[in-house]
Order: sequence, then C-alpha cells, then structure tokens
Amino acid sequence: MQRAAVLTGTVLATTALTVTTAAAAGPPMPDFRGKALMDVFQTVDYRTRVDIRDVSGFNRNIFWPLNWKVCSQTPAPGVELEGQALNIGVVKKTETCPKAAPKKK
Repeated sequence: MQRAAVLTGTVLATTALTVTTAAAAGPPMPDFRGKALMDVFQTVDYRTRVDIRDVSGFNRNIFWPLNWKVCSQTPAPGVELEGQALNIGVVKKTETCPKAAPKKK
C-alpha cells in the first residue's frame, strides 16, 4: 500500500513538472533561412511540431531532409517559441529560393 502511494506521488510530481516545462516560454526562434533542413531538426525541441513544404512550386514530398535547405520560416527569427508549430518552406539544396511575392497595394 505504501509503495502504491509513493509511486502515485512520483507520477503526479513528474506530470506536474512536465506540464510546467511545456507551458514555459521557450528560447527565441533561430534564423534557419539558408541553412540545411536538418539543422532545424537538430536545433528545435523534439516536442515541437515542424510543418515543412516545398516552396519551389513543384509541391514535392520531402523524404530526405539532408537534400533540402530552408527558404522561409514562421515564426520569424527572434520570436519566443511558446509551443506553436514551426512552418518551414524549403527547396532542394541545388535550387534557388523563390523571391517573396510582391505585396498588393
């Protein structure tokens, strides 16, 4: 009985610690533009959702991160990461990043 109480207390304490850690503001978003897609995965926390899309216009699937480089990202560099997903636009390493679409006046 005492063992069950200790185990339950440990589980509750661990859960509270996990929730507190996840809710805390994270580090500022690095600038990944021009870097390898693999750098994104090696830098951000494993719990962070990373949405990747091919911005070349070909809408290709990204199967091998080593072959791709980052052209765009959201949130912007310097913004504190607070559990939101990262949106990363990529092209193959041998390609040029597309120019941003002109803003409508």
